[in-house]
Amino acid sequence: MIHRMKLQDDPFRKIQEGTKTIELRLNDPKRQKVKVGDCIEFTHLEDKTRKFQVKVLGLHQFDTFAELFQAFSPVAMGYNEGEMPKAEDMEQYYSKEEQAKYGVL
Repeated sequence: MIHRMKLQDDPFRKIQEGTKTIELRLNDPKRQKVKVGDCIEFTHLEDKTRKFQVKVLGLHQFDTFAELFQAFSPVAMGYNEGEMPKAEDMEQYYSKEEQAKYGVL
């Protein structure tokens, strides 16, 4: 199965280059359909002609982004070397209420 998701330029480029290997998402009903072995087609948010596909190699579910951030390398999650991720960073995309309702992936 192919799932379609949009990305801003920085994460789009980092996944395409292979430095960002973990995509952070809310585990909402759309993402609950994603299974290991499926493909995700990422589309550039600003230039819809730019697309690529990746294969889902694993799924890691957590209650909060704070828990997820403790489990993985910041670079693998798309942060620059030396940057320390903060769970609050994800609140610009997903509210605390959404995170509590669905968990994160």
